[in-house]
Amino acid sequence: MKILVSADMEGATGVTWPADVLPGTPQWERCRSLFTSDVNAAALGFLDGGADEVLVNEAHWTMRNLLLEKLDDRVQMLTGKHKSLSMVEGVQHGDVDGVAFVGYHTGAGTEGVLAHTYLANSVTGVWLNGVRASEGLLNAHVVAEYGVPVVLVTGDDLTCRDAELYAPDARKVAVKDHVSRYAAVCRTPARTAADIRAAAQQATALAGRVAPAEGGPFTVELEFDAEHLAGAATVVPGVVPSGERRVAYTSATMYEGIRTFKVVTTIVSAAVEEQYG
Repeated sequence: MKILVSADMEGATGVTWPADVLPGTPQWERCRSLFTSDVNAAALGFLDGGADEVLVNEAHWTMRNLLLEKLDDRVQMLTGKHKSLSMVEGVQHGDVDGVAFVGYHTGAGTEGVLAHTYLANSVTGVWLNGVRASEGLLNAHVVAEYGVPVVLVTGDDLTCRDAELYAPDARKVAVKDHVSRYAAVCRTPARTAADIRAAAQQATALAGRVAPAEGGPFTVELEFDAEHLAGAATVVPGVVPSGERRVAYTSATMYEGIRTFKVVTTIVSAAVEEQYG
């Protein structure tokens, strides 16, 4: 049995503000250990539960944040950028039995610690077929096309609530409780590691390939905080204006949908000016 851990950082233990997750800051250096502790706890729990292999896919920012030397020797880590499926890279090879979303967060325009969708700012909302979408929801639809269930989600309490929409059967662990976008009531890493490990062990029983989902077509709509960003996004073929500061596109599959989403957010990111957005 092989488990893929998609590891993001905003939902990690102790993380509450931008400097905690921005590479190069002293706070990021400190929080890397907390992030690694969450991921390692999940991996250990899956191994406790009978998994033969755990692959961790780094999914935050530069995708070079986890401390490899602090992971269990039985774990493998996929690190670095420019991956076909970004946050869930590795699920497409037909050998993954379950996916864990560790350190996840809520989506742009919603309440939650460091809430956003792909871009730290600029994107103020994302909808998938009319439903407001977090990264968790988007990625859950991607892995479903490969017949792989989401079995574990960790993050703040609102992230766990969000996961009820896309992975109701998955085990959830809240490592902190939302107070504001930049504040939370945090549990200690010793406690969260124990909670995550126990939940992952239980979640192993939920792993097992199922029939690939065929839910398309998928219409993705994005809203930005400035009109020029919507204009920049329409450079991508198939992306059209859909309202004030909004664009939309339709894809036959979520494989295509998430790849287009990555292109759109990359182009929009390049169109943001430092002072005026």
